[in-house]
Amino acid sequence: MEEKVREIFKITAPDLRQVPVLTLAYVGDSAYDLILRTYFAETTTLHGKPLHDLVQKYVTAKSQARAADGLQEELTEEETAVFRRGKNARPETVTKHASAAEYYKATGLEALIGYLYLSGRTARAAELVRKGMAYAEAKTGE
Repeated sequence: MEEKVREIFKITAPDLRQVPVLTLAYVGDSAYDLILRTYFAETTTLHGKPLHDLVQKYVTAKSQARAADGLQEELTEEETAVFRRGKNARPETVTKHASAAEYYKATGLEALIGYLYLSGRTARAAELVRKGMAYAEAKTGE
C-alpha cells in the first residue's frame, strides 16, 4: 500500500535510518490499528462500538507491551535494533493507563511496525501483529 501512496503523491521512499524513531512509531500506531481493524472486520460480524472495543483491546500500551515481550525471540537483528531505538525514545507524553516501562515497549513495537510498513514489509508487520495478539492474550490469562 505504501508504494501506491508514494506513486499517487509522487514521493520517493525515505532512508528509514534517517526517519525520527517517534515518526516511525506514529506511522506504526496507525498501521498496527489498521491491520487489526482489517483482520476483525473480515473475521467477525461485529460493527460499530463492539468492533471498536475489540480492536482497542489490542492497541493499548499494556497489550502492546505484552505482545512486545513475547515477540523478542522472533525478531531479526535488524528488527530488534529498530524496536530498541523506539523503546529508548522518550515521547513527550506517557499514557495514564500504563506504566512508563509498558509505554516505552509499546512505542518500540509501534516503531518496528512503522519501519516494516514504510519499508514495504507489510506481510511481516501483519505476521508480528498476529503473533503479538496471541502473546497479549496468553499473558492476560495468567
